[in-house]
Amino acid sequence: MDHKGVKAITHASLFFAPILVPLVVWLLIQDRHVKNIALQALLFHVIMSILFSISLFLSFFVIGIPFVLVFGFMILYYPIKGIVYALQDRPFRYPVIGSLIG
Repeated sequence: MDHKGVKAITHASLFFAPILVPLVVWLLIQDRHVKNIALQALLFHVIMSILFSISLFLSFFVIGIPFVLVFGFMILYYPIKGIVYALQDRPFRYPVIGSLIG
């Protein structure tokens, strides 16, 4: 069974429910590959939210401004890249997280 749509929605969940959608997909879908992508997306969203929040706090002390820019770019770039790869049915792994999980 082709799960292109589920994979794309899992990556796109950044824009509407970054924690809930990957968690629901991970719990409900039986396909091992889709579960792996959902877990990667879930961990990516959680870790990047924490890193972005810390760097946003540090930006009050000027130290965190470059980190806000870098993490903000990563938060937008990698899920969009994942959506494109999912729609083209190409394999995609989130950086660092993908190599730890799969």
